[in-house]
Amino acid sequence: MKTNLNKILAVSGQSGLFTFLAQSRTGAIVESLVDKKRMSVTMHNRITALSDVSIYTDEGEMKLKDVFLALSASLEGAEAPSSKADNQTIVALFEKAVPTYDRDRFYLSHMKKVLDWYNCLVKYASLDFEEEEGGEE
Repeated sequence: MKTNLNKILAVSGQSGLFTFLAQSRTGAIVESLVDKKRMSVTMHNRITALSDVSIYTDEGEMKLKDVFLALSASLEGAEAPSSKADNQTIVALFEKAVPTYDRDRFYLSHMKKVLDWYNCLVKYASLDFEEEEGGEE
C-alpha cells in the first residue's frame, strides 16, 4: 500500500495524523490513522497536508517525504525513538539522518513533531510514498 502524503493531514488541536476522506460544506471529513474514527474538521482548524511540510536545511528546504526516508534509512526501517525520549537522543538522530538541518530554525519541538508523524506512518500506513503529480486535486 502506497501512502499519499497529499491525503495525510495534521489537524491543529488534534494529536496524530488523519486521512482526508471528503470535502464537506464547512471543511473536511477525516479519519484517524490510529483508531479509524471519523470526524468533521472545519475551516477554524488549521489543516496541513504532510506533502506541504518542509524542514529548514543549510541548502534551503527539505520536503518531509525526504526527511522520513532519511530517518528510515538511518533507523534501518525501525521505529524512531519516542518524542518523549531524551533530547540528546533526538538531536543525535537528526544529526545522523539529516546532517544539514538548520540548527537556528529547526527546533527540538519540530523534531519531536516529525518523530511523532514518522512513527505514526510506520505503524499505521507506509513509508512507500506515491509519486507526487504536478497538479493539485
